[in-house]
Amino acid sequence: MTPQDVLDHYDRAALWPADRPDRTAAGLPAAYADALALRALRLARGERPVGYKVGFTNRTIWQRYGVFAPIWGPVWNTTLTLCDGRGSVDLAGTVQPRIEPEVVFGIAATPPRGATLEQLFACVEWIAPGFEIVQSHCEGWKFGAADTVADGGLHARLLVGRQRPLRDFASDGAALDALLARTRLRLSRDGTQVEEGTGANVLDGPLHALLHFLHELQACPGAPALQPGEVVTTGTWTDAWPIAPGQVWRSEFDAPFDGLEVTLR
Repeated sequence: MTPQDVLDHYDRAALWPADRPDRTAAGLPAAYADALALRALRLARGERPVGYKVGFTNRTIWQRYGVFAPIWGPVWNTTLTLCDGRGSVDLAGTVQPRIEPEVVFGIAATPPRGATLEQLFACVEWIAPGFEIVQSHCEGWKFGAADTVADGGLHARLLVGRQRPLRDFASDGAALDALLARTRLRLSRDGTQVEEGTGANVLDGPLHALLHFLHELQACPGAPALQPGEVVTTGTWTDAWPIAPGQVWRSEFDAPFDGLEVTLR
């Protein structure tokens, strides 16, 4: 499938054909080249990239989905919603949607090439809870890693909660990294808890996930640099749960981190 084919299926909320060519042999570099071509098509029609999602940072779900390393893709002005702790997300136009509770970072300055954890910390302005709505155009969520990259990083929507300055939580990267890694999350649907997760699930901590993504982005031919004002959501702390309109989902983090509630429409 060409990038235009992928965009057409995205717009029609249609599954990819079962007899499509296998992307495995071409590998991830070709998939990222296709993803950047898809990005150009969306830019050309007036959409504006506002950041990135990082996927498959949670090692506990790698075996389940058959993807064994993180991937990334763009977040758009048409897919991002901000709120102050409670929000809603429209699922219209999504395909096999699932929900992921995550931590989102707001970028204040472009990090240097090969940044350390402390250099990256200095380039981040805020942190917030998030819910990413992911989707797959491969029936039954059966895919290879290259498919997930070409499919826009599986991104459909992103709800970002209350944004708080990074230094509300820690004065340096090492301290924030340790705090996030030991933080626990409780995920509930319609008032019933469905799973617990921990920050350490996410590549040993969300700040580590952000650093991994930064280095991968910098190494990707043709990829734009991370820009001030962009957001990066760093991957799910739990499994990705199937969702439907009418449901209310809530994430509750250990103190001092804020939780987030989303109503699905």
